[in-house]
Amino acid sequence: MVPNLVIGPTSIGSAVLTGFSVQASGDKALGEYLSAECVTCHQLTGHSDGIPPIIGWPETGFVGVMSQFRNKNRHKPAMQTIAGRLSEEEIAAPAAYFGSPKSTSHSR
Repeated sequence: MVPNLVIGPTSIGSAVLTGFSVQASGDKALGEYLSAECVTCHQLTGHSDGIPPIIGWPETGFVGVMSQFRNKNRHKPAMQTIAGRLSEEEIAAPAAYFGSPKSTSHSR
């Protein structure tokens, strides 16, 4: 397990403490569109070559982790860059998409 990728109460709590508002549900259609960038590294099959799968993550966990990257509290330069250029809406949308059962059956 890669310690930097654990989702837990700290990740979710960080989203609240950093002022990043966690949306209850993002736009799944926008999330599917934005997921094209994500799945170039994060495989939809769930298989990984060191890059964690993001299918099935709870929305709040996804948003929490992305806010940590956005605020540079997690140290992966590629993810800091990606998260840093996304709005809250653009982070909530893939969170809703990847957290939905439909995303697990979608193939690219």
